[in-house]
Amino acid sequence: MGGLSPIHWLLVALVVLVLFGGRGKLSGLMGDAGKGIRAFRDGLKEAGNGTASPSDTPAAKVESSKDEAKG
Repeated sequence: MGGLSPIHWLLVALVVLVLFGGRGKLSGLMGDAGKGIRAFRDGLKEAGNGTASPSDTPAAKVESSKDEAKG
């Protein structure tokens, strides 16, 4: 009951091979993920520079019109 069957050992060995096997696959995957995250952040910064200011957003206009209606 407490031991691992041969199928469990096979699955553990397979996971270890995928993660740590041959020429740093894991570090290569993490490097690619880092590049993707960096590109995503750069894209957000570029999109933020070319868009309207927060005061021009529809939500801000709705809030300001509510304030004008009250006062």
